[in-house]
Amino acid sequence: MAQRSGQEDPERYLFVDRAVIYNPATQADWTAKKLVWIPSERHGFEAASIKEEKGDEVLVELAENGKKALVNKDDIQKMNPPKFSKVEDMAELTCLNEASVLHNLKDRYYSGLIYTYSGLFCVVINPYKNLPIYSENIIEMYRGKKRHEMPPHIYAISESAYRCMLQDREDQSILCTGESGAGKTENTKKVIQYLAHVASSHKGRKDHNIPGELERQLLQANPILESFGNAKTVKNDNSSRFGKFIRINFDVTGYIVGANIETYLLEKSRAVRQAKDERTFHIFYQLLAGAGEHLKSDLLLEGFNNYRFLSNGYIPIPGQQDKDNFQETMEAMHIMGFSHDEILSMLKVVSAVLQFGNISFKKERNTDQASMPENTVAQKLCHLLGMNVMEFTRAILTPRIKVGRDYVQKAQTKEQADFAVEALAKATYERLFRWLVHRINKALDRTKRQGASFIGILDIAGFEIFELNSFEQLCINYTNEKLQQLFNHTMFILEQEEYQREGIEWNFIDFGLDLQPCIDLIERPANPPGVLALLDEECWFPKATDKTFVEKLVQEQGTHSKFQKPRQLKDKADFCIIHYAGKVDYKADEWLMKNMDPLNDNVATLLHQSSDKFVAELWKDVDRIVGLDQVTGITETAFGSAYKTKKGMFRTVGQLYKESLTKLMATLRNTNPNFVRCIIPNHEKRAGKLDPHLVLDQLRCNGVLEGIRICRQGFPNRIVFQEFRQRYEILTPNAIPKGFMDGKQACERMIRALELDPNLYRIGQSKIFFRAGVLAHLEEERDLKITDIIIFFQAVCRGYLARKAFAKKQQQLSALKILQRNCAAYLKLRHWQWWRVFTKVKPLLQVTRQEEELQAKDEELMKVKEKQTKVEAELEEMERKHQQLLEEKNILAEQLQAETELFAEAEEMRARLAAKKQELEEILHDLESRVEEEEERNQILQNEKKKMQGHIQDLEEQLDEEEGARQKLQLEKVTAEAKIKKMEEEILLLEDQNSKFLKEKKLMEDRIAECTSQLAEEEEKAKNLAKLKNKQEMMITDLEERLKKEEKTRQELEKAKRKLDGETTDLQDQIAELQAQIEELKIQLAKKEEELQAALARGDDEAVQKNNALKVIRELQAQIAELQEDLESEKASRNKAEKQKRDLSEELEALKTELEDTLDTTAAQQELRTKREQEVAELKKAIEEETKNHEAQIQEIRQRHATALEELSEQLEQAKRFKANLEKNKQGLESDNKELACEVKVLQQVKAESEHKRKKLDAQVQELTAKVTEGERLRVELAEKANKLQNELDNISSLLEEAEKKGIKFAKDAASLESQLQDTQELLQEETRQKLNLSSRIRQLEEEKNNLQEQQEEEEEARKNLEKQMLALQSQLADAKKKVDDDLGTIEGLEESKKKLLKDMESLSQRLEEKALAYDKLEKTKNRLQQELDDLMVDLDHQRQIVSNLEKKQKKFDQMLAEEKNISARYAEERDRAEAEAREKETKALSLARALEEALEAKEEFERQNKQLRTDMEDLMSSKDDVGKNVHELEKSKRTLEQQVEEMRTQLEELEDELQATEDAKLRLEVNMQAMKAQFERDLQARDEQNEEKKRMLVKQVRELEAELEDERKQRALAVAAKKKLEMDLKDLEGQIEAANKARDEAIKQLRKLQAQMKDYQRELEEARASRDEIFAQSKESEKKLKGLEAEILQLQEEFAASERARRHAEQERDELADEIANSASGKSALLDEKRRLEARIAQLEEELEEEQSNMELLNERFRKTTLQVDTLNSELAGERSAAQKSENARQQLERQNKELKAKLQELEGSVKSKFKATISTLEAKIAQLEEQLEQEAKERAAANKLVRRTEKKLKEVFMQVEDERRHADQYKEQMEKANARMKQLKRQLEEAEEEATRANASRRKLQRELDDATEANEGLSREVSTLKNRLRRGGPITFSSSRSGRRQLHIEGASLELSDDDAESKGSDVNEAQPAPAE
Repeated sequence: MAQRSGQEDPERYLFVDRAVIYNPATQADWTAKKLVWIPSERHGFEAASIKEEKGDEVLVELAENGKKALVNKDDIQKMNPPKFSKVEDMAELTCLNEASVLHNLKDRYYSGLIYTYSGLFCVVINPYKNLPIYSENIIEMYRGKKRHEMPPHIYAISESAYRCMLQDREDQSILCTGESGAGKTENTKKVIQYLAHVASSHKGRKDHNIPGELERQLLQANPILESFGNAKTVKNDNSSRFGKFIRINFDVTGYIVGANIETYLLEKSRAVRQAKDERTFHIFYQLLAGAGEHLKSDLLLEGFNNYRFLSNGYIPIPGQQDKDNFQETMEAMHIMGFSHDEILSMLKVVSAVLQFGNISFKKERNTDQASMPENTVAQKLCHLLGMNVMEFTRAILTPRIKVGRDYVQKAQTKEQADFAVEALAKATYERLFRWLVHRINKALDRTKRQGASFIGILDIAGFEIFELNSFEQLCINYTNEKLQQLFNHTMFILEQEEYQREGIEWNFIDFGLDLQPCIDLIERPANPPGVLALLDEECWFPKATDKTFVEKLVQEQGTHSKFQKPRQLKDKADFCIIHYAGKVDYKADEWLMKNMDPLNDNVATLLHQSSDKFVAELWKDVDRIVGLDQVTGITETAFGSAYKTKKGMFRTVGQLYKESLTKLMATLRNTNPNFVRCIIPNHEKRAGKLDPHLVLDQLRCNGVLEGIRICRQGFPNRIVFQEFRQRYEILTPNAIPKGFMDGKQACERMIRALELDPNLYRIGQSKIFFRAGVLAHLEEERDLKITDIIIFFQAVCRGYLARKAFAKKQQQLSALKILQRNCAAYLKLRHWQWWRVFTKVKPLLQVTRQEEELQAKDEELMKVKEKQTKVEAELEEMERKHQQLLEEKNILAEQLQAETELFAEAEEMRARLAAKKQELEEILHDLESRVEEEEERNQILQNEKKKMQGHIQDLEEQLDEEEGARQKLQLEKVTAEAKIKKMEEEILLLEDQNSKFLKEKKLMEDRIAECTSQLAEEEEKAKNLAKLKNKQEMMITDLEERLKKEEKTRQELEKAKRKLDGETTDLQDQIAELQAQIEELKIQLAKKEEELQAALARGDDEAVQKNNALKVIRELQAQIAELQEDLESEKASRNKAEKQKRDLSEELEALKTELEDTLDTTAAQQELRTKREQEVAELKKAIEEETKNHEAQIQEIRQRHATALEELSEQLEQAKRFKANLEKNKQGLESDNKELACEVKVLQQVKAESEHKRKKLDAQVQELTAKVTEGERLRVELAEKANKLQNELDNISSLLEEAEKKGIKFAKDAASLESQLQDTQELLQEETRQKLNLSSRIRQLEEEKNNLQEQQEEEEEARKNLEKQMLALQSQLADAKKKVDDDLGTIEGLEESKKKLLKDMESLSQRLEEKALAYDKLEKTKNRLQQELDDLMVDLDHQRQIVSNLEKKQKKFDQMLAEEKNISARYAEERDRAEAEAREKETKALSLARALEEALEAKEEFERQNKQLRTDMEDLMSSKDDVGKNVHELEKSKRTLEQQVEEMRTQLEELEDELQATEDAKLRLEVNMQAMKAQFERDLQARDEQNEEKKRMLVKQVRELEAELEDERKQRALAVAAKKKLEMDLKDLEGQIEAANKARDEAIKQLRKLQAQMKDYQRELEEARASRDEIFAQSKESEKKLKGLEAEILQLQEEFAASERARRHAEQERDELADEIANSASGKSALLDEKRRLEARIAQLEEELEEEQSNMELLNERFRKTTLQVDTLNSELAGERSAAQKSENARQQLERQNKELKAKLQELEGSVKSKFKATISTLEAKIAQLEEQLEQEAKERAAANKLVRRTEKKLKEVFMQVEDERRHADQYKEQMEKANARMKQLKRQLEEAEEEATRANASRRKLQRELDDATEANEGLSREVSTLKNRLRRGGPITFSSSRSGRRQLHIEGASLELSDDDAESKGSDVNEAQPAPAE
C-alpha cells in the first residue's frame, strides 16, 4: 500500500470488492421487501417493494423516497439477489431482463469498472477520463492468463484471441462496434498495443537488424489514419469517419510478420461542409497550424477563415494542439517509410481540396449560364494539381457532351458548376485517402515472411437510428445486421459444439436465421429484388427519380414482413424497415445521386492527364466514373439533369459496398470472432454520468439483449463435476459412498438426491449444465445448510468451552481447599520439634540408593553394547548391499548403453518409415479431395435435374389451369351469345306488337275526330299539348343524355369483348407454343426419369450391399465369438498342460531324490534314470510343440480378427458416405420444395387475379341482363301511353336522325380504333414469330375488316330498332322525370350516407391506431408475462425443491431408522461370526495338539532308528574288508560323477552362449517392436491432425467457392439488367415506329429488317459470350487439371525416391538380419525359421519394389499424355480467345449500328410526332401492356430453350468429366489397395516379430529354469561329493542326504510336518548317524 500511495491503484478499476456484495444485511433486506424494478422516466428503472396487488395493477413503494405508486403488472421486472451485484458476466444473472442488465452496468460504471462480459460480448462504457489500466504492468498481468482467471478487460479478449490462434491454428477476429464517441477507436488501439507488446518479433530473434521495426510501424499507422480519417463531432472530439478492418499476420511461432488495413464508407462529404460546432478532417487544421513558412508558400496556404470548405473556421480541440499533432503525423509518416516527395504531393492535394471550395461562379444577366469572374483561385488549384487553367475553366463552365456521334459543348448553370466542384473535391480527397491506406499496407506488408495465421480487428460504426435516416445509415445498419447474424450464428455454433462435446440432447435452433428476412430485404438480387438491387436498377434508367425508386420499392416489397409503408400522408419518411434493433424510418432524398456518385468527366480526364505524377496516379481509373451525357438526367433538379451513367463502365456505391461487405463477412466467417460492444454513457462527454435510456437503446442496437435472449434458451450455467461435488456435496451428505467414485457418477447420485426436475439440468462428459436460475437456488440452499451447520458448530464449541471453564473452576475450588488445609497443617506443625528433626534428616536418606543406581547404570551399559553390536552388523549388511547395488548399477549402465544404440537404430528406422507414411498420406489426401469434388459435382447435377423436373411440373400445372380457364371462357361466350340471340328475338316480337298497337291507335283517332265537334275543346287540348311539348322536350334532352351513356357503356363492352377475343387468340398461340415446349420437356423428362430409375437402381444395389455387409458383420461377430470360445478352451487346455508339466516336474524331482538315495546300489538305476530323463526331454519337446501350435493358432485367430475388423471398418465408412450422400440429397430436395412452394404461391396469385377478372365480366353480363329486363318493362308502359305522344313524333324523329348521325360517327371511330388495335396486335405477333409472311397478315386484316363491316351492319339494325323504341319512349317521359326526382333524392341520401361512411372510416382508422397501440401494449404484456412465466417456472422449481427437501428429510429420518436397524443386525451378525471363529480356533488348537503328539511319537521312532543305525555302523567298522570294497566303488562313482559334472559344465556353457545370443536377439526385437509401436502411434496422431487440417482447408475452399459463386451471380444479375435496358430501348423504338402512321409501311419494313438483324446479332452476341464463359471455365479447369497432374508427378517422384530409400533400408535390414542369423546359426532351429521368414519378407519387399517401379513407369506415361493434352488445350484456348475477340468486335459494331438506328428513329419521330400525337396517347398504354406480355413470353421461351441447350451441354461435359474422374479414381483405388496390402504385410511382419520375441522369451525362461535345475543338481552333487570325501577321510559311515533348499515335508503315517532348512539339516545328520548301511 505504501508503494501505491503516490499513484492511483489500478486494481480499483478492475476488481470488485466482494465484501460489500456478500453483505448479509442487504440479502435480508432484499428478501424481506420483495424488491422489484419499475420503469422510470428519469432513471430508466427504479427499485421498489411490492405492497399490494390490485388486479392487473400493483401498489409499490419506491425504495429511494418511500413514495407509493400504482404500476401495471406488465411493467414490473424482477430483481436479482444482492450477491449478483456487479457480476462480471451478465449471462450468470438469474433474472435476465433489461432492468437487471442496466443496473449491473450502472453499478460497475459508477465503481470505475468500465468492462463487463455478457456471454460472448465484452461491453465497454466510455469513462471520459484516463484510467491507469493500460500500462505494461497490466499487460504482463493479463499475459498468459485465461479469460475467467482475470477481471473483464480488452486485454483479456486480446489474450484469448492470441492464445486461441496459437493453440488451435485458427484465424481470430475482434469486432469493435458502437456509436460515435463510444470508444471503438481507443479500444482498437489498445488491442494493437497489447498484440505489439506480446507478439513483438525482436524479442526472440537475433537476426532482426532493426528491433521492433514492424511493431513500431504498426503502432504509427494509427496516427496517420486518424489525421486523415478522423474529425471532431458534437459527440466525439476524435471520431473515426470511416470503418476499418486491421489484419495483423503472425508466423507459426506467434510473432508479428505483417499487417493489412481495409477501410469502409469514408464520410467524404465532411471535406466540403460541416455541421455547427464540428470540424472537417484533422489534417486540414494540422497543415494550416503546423506548416512552416517555406511549406506554406509551396502549398499556397492561407488563413483558416479564408477557406469556404472550413465551414466553422478554426475550432480548437480541448487538451490538444494541432501544431504538435502535425509534427507527430509527419514523424509517423517518416517511420512508415514515406518519402519526402510523397508527403509533399499528399499535402499538395490536401491544399488543393481546400482551394476547390474557394472557386466562385456568377450567373450571367440574360442567361442562366455560369461564369468565373476571377480565376486566381483556379490558377492556384491548377498549379497544385498540374493542370492547364484554360482547359480547367472550359471543362467546368462548358463541358463537352456527346450527342449522337458528335461532341457538343454545353453551358453549365451556376448550381451545376458548384455541384461539380464539390463533387470533384470529395472525389479527390477520397482517392487520396484510398492511396494512403494502400501505401500504409505496402509498408506493413512483409512478403519475405509468410503469415501462418492472423488476428483481424474490425472498428466500424454501430447501429444508427435518427429521426430520418439516409443512404449512409442504411449501409451501416445493413452491416450491423450481418454482424449480428454472425454473432448469433457463432453463439449458436459454440453452444452446439459445447453440447456435442459433452454429449447432451439438445434441439438446435439457428438464431442466425432470425435476421435473414431483413438482410434479404436489403440485399436480395431478384425475385423480388431488394432495396440495393432496386436502387441500382433505377440508376440505369434515365428518367428515374427518388420518387419512382420509392414507388417501385413499395410495389415490389410492400408485402414483406420487415417492410412498412408510411401510415399517414403527412409522414416525412418514404419507407420503414424493421431491423433487429428496432424500426427505422428512411428518407430517400438524393439516394440515386449518392449511389451513382457523378463527376464532371472533362475535369477528371484533365486530372488523369496531369503533369503531376501523383495526381495522375490518383485519377488512373477515370474510365469508371459516372460522367456527363446528352440524355436528360436522373432527377428534374437544376444540376442533376445533366448526369447519366456510361453503360457498363461504372459500378455503383451500393454494389461496391456490398462486395466489400461480403468479402469482410467471408473473412470473418473463416475466423473465430470475439465481440466488443462500445457504449456511450452520455452526450455531454462527462465522466461518471450515465443516461439510462441512451444506454438501453445502445444495448438493444448492439445486440447485447439479443445475445442474452439466446443465452436464456439453452443451459447458460455450467459447472465442472469436481467443483459441483466439492461445492454442493454438503446438500447431499449420504448420497456418495466412501472411497473413490467417478465424478460423473457422483454428480448423478447428487442430482438424484437433490431430486431436480430433469428439464432443469443436463449431465455431460465433464460438466453439468443448468437452466438460468437453478444454480442461484442451489446457492441459497447451500447458504441455508452452511448457516445451520455453523450454528450447530458454534453451539457445540460454546458448550465445550463452557464445560471446560466449569471444570477449571471446580479444580480451582478443590485446589484452594487443599492449599488452605496444607497451610493450616503447616501452621500447626512448624513449632513442633519432631517435625524439625524430620525435615533435617530427610535429605540424608538418599545415600542408600547409590548401589541401586550403579546397577541401573550397568544394565544401561549392557543395553548400549548390544545396540552397538546390532548396528555394526546392520552396517556390514548395508555395505554388502551397497556393493551389490553398485554391481547392479554397472550392469544396468552397460544395458542402457546397448539400449541407446538400439534406440538410435530404431530412431533411424522410424524416420524412414515416417517419410514413407507422409508420402502415402499425401497421396491419400489428394484422392479424398478428388472424390469429394466428384461428389459435389454429382450433387450439383442432381439439384439441376430436380429443378428441371419442378419446372416441368409447374409448366404442366400452368397449362392445365390455362386450359381450364379457356374452356370456361368459351362456355361463357357461348351462353352470352345464346342470351343475345334470345333478346333479339324478343325485340322483334315486341316490334310486331308495337305496329299492331299503332294501327289500333289510328282507328281510335278516326273515331275521336268524328265524335269531336267542339272547337273550344280542341283549343284547350292544343294549349295542354303545348305545355306537354315543353315538358317532353326537357325529357328528350334527359333521354338523349341517357342514350349517350348507354352507347358509351355498349362501346366499352364491345371493346372488352374484342380485348377478350384478342387475348383468347394470344392464349391459344401461347398454348400451342407451351404444348410444343411441353412435348420437348416430356422427352427430356423421360430421359431424366430413365436416369432417375438408374440412380434408384444404384441406390437399391447399394442398400442391398449395405444389408449384405451388415449380414457379413453379424457372421464375423459370430465367428469372433466362436474364436474367443476356442481361445478360452485353448487357454484351459494350456493350463491343464502346465499343471501336467508341474506334476511331471515334481515326479522328476522325486525320482531325482530317489536316484540320489540309491545311486550307489546298481547301474540299473542309472539306466532307469537316463530313460526317465529321455522321457522328460520327449515330454518337454511335446510341450514345446504344443505351445508352438497353440501360438500359431492364436496368431491365425488374431489375423482373422484383424481382417474382419478392417472389413467392418471399410463397410462402416461406406455406410457413412452413403448416409452423407442421402443427407445432401435431402437438403437439395428441401431447397427444391421451398422453390416449388414459392412458385405455387405466385401461380395462386395469378389464378386469383384471373378469377377476379372473370367475376368482373360476370357482373357486367348481369348488369346487361338487368338493363334488358328494365327495357322490356318500360316498353310495356310506353305502349299504354303511345296515344298521347303522337303529335311530337316529328320533332323526336329529327332528333333521332341527329343521334343516328352521331352514332354512325362513333361507330366509324370505334371501327377505325379497333382496326388499328388489331393491326398493332398483328404487328406484335409478327415480331414474336418472325416467320409469317405479309400475305397472311393482309388476309387476316381483310377478314377482320369484313367482321367489322358485319358488326357495323348489326349496329345499324340495332339503331333502327332503337328508333322504333324511341317512339314508345315518349309516353314514358313523365314517369322517367318522376323517377329522376326520386333518383335525385336517393343521390342526396347516398351523399349523406357517403359522408357518414367517411366519418365511420375516420373513426375506424382511429380505432385501428388504438388497436395497434393496444396490440403493442399486449406485445409488451406478452413479453413481460413470458419473463414472469420463466421466473414463475424457476419459483415453481424452487417450491418443488423445497417439497423435495422436506421429502428428503423424511426419507433421511427413515434412512436413519433403517441404519439403526442395520447396525443392530450387523452387531448380531458380528457376534455370531465371533462365536463361529472361536469355535474354529478351538478345533484348530485341538488339531495342532494332535499333530504335536504325532510329531513327538515320530521323534521317538527316529531316535530308535538312530540307535539301530549306530549298532549297524559298529558292525560295519568291524568288517574293514567290506569297507575297502566300498571305498573302491565310491572312487569309481566319484570319477563317473566328475565326468558327468564336466559334461554338464560344457553343456551349461554352450547353453549360456545360446541364451546370451537369444537374449541379444530378443532385446533387439523388443526395441524394434517398441520403436515401431511408438512410430505407429505417432503416425496415427499425425495422420489425424493432417485429416483435421485437410478438413479445415476443404471448408475454407468451399467457402471461397461460395464467394466466387456469389460474384458470378452478381455479374449475371448485372448482365440481366443490361439486357433489360436494351429491351426497354427497343420497346421505346417500337412505340415510336408504330406512332408514325403515314410513313408506317416503309418504317415498319425497315424496322422489321433491323429488328431481325438486331435479334440475330443479340443471339450471336449472347452465344459468343456464353461460349467465351465456357471457354474460360474450360481453361480454368484445364489449368486446375494441369496443376493437379504436376502435383501428382511430384508426389510420384517423391514416392519413387521413398521407395528407393525403403529398398535400401530393406537391403540393410536384410544384411543385418543375415549377420544375426549367421551369429545365431549354432544356437537353435527357431532362429533358422526366423531367417527363412526374413528371406521371404525380403523377397516380398523386392516384389513390392518392382511393382513400384512398374507403377512409376505407368505414371511417367500418364504424365506424357497429360502434357500432350495440356498443349492441345492451350492451342484450343488460344483459338477460343481469338473467337471471343472477334465476337467482342462484332458486339461493338452492333452497338454502333444501334446508336445510328436511334438517331434515325429520332429524326422520324420529329417528322411524324406533330401529326399523330392524339392517336399515340390513346393506344400507347394498351400497346405497352400487350408488348410486355408478348415479350415476356418470348423471353421465357428463349430462356427456357437456352437453359435446355446449356444444361444438355453441361450434362455432356459433366458426364465426360465424371468418366475421366472415375478412371482416375479406379487407378488411385488400385494404388490405395496396394498400399493397404503393403501396410497389412508390415503389420503381419510386426506381429510375427512380436510372436518370435515371445517365443524367444519362453525358450529363454525354459533354458533359465533348466540351468537353475542343473546348477542346483550340480551344487547337490558337489555337496555330496564333499561329504563323501569328508566321510572317507574320517572313515565314518557313508550316507546320502538331499541338498534341496527351502522347506520340505516329512511324510510320517499320514501326518505332515513342515521343517525349516536348519531343522532338516540337523535331523538329517541325526538320521545319517542312526541309519544302518544299505544292503548291497
